[in-house]
Amino acid sequence: MRRSVLALTSLFLAASPAFAATVEIELPDVESVDTSAVTYACPDGEIEATYYNAGDASLAVVMIDGSPVVMSNVLAAAGAKYAGGPYIWWTKGDAADLYDLMKGEDAKPVSCTAKD
Repeated sequence: MRRSVLALTSLFLAASPAFAATVEIELPDVESVDTSAVTYACPDGEIEATYYNAGDASLAVVMIDGSPVVMSNVLAAAGAKYAGGPYIWWTKGDAADLYDLMKGEDAKPVSCTAKD
């Protein structure tokens, strides 16, 4: 239990711009982690996302309003869907939608397109 608390504490500190930290997550039977960084053009500017894929474990770190938000891959009917804090980041091909759950269920997402 103590390791879980330390890992979560480190994760929250890493997501804060005032702190810098490294979090290591041990994954069984994973040879390597594929990493890719994508910049998306959105109506109010750009959003940068870095994806970490290791077999069944996938994470995305999405820069929202200048702060990194760590998101975990969740079940999606199509594309890749990530959830972290009050946000949903849903990608399908070159398109991505950012949902802010604090704005309510009927709020429209910010729609973005991957830059070349």
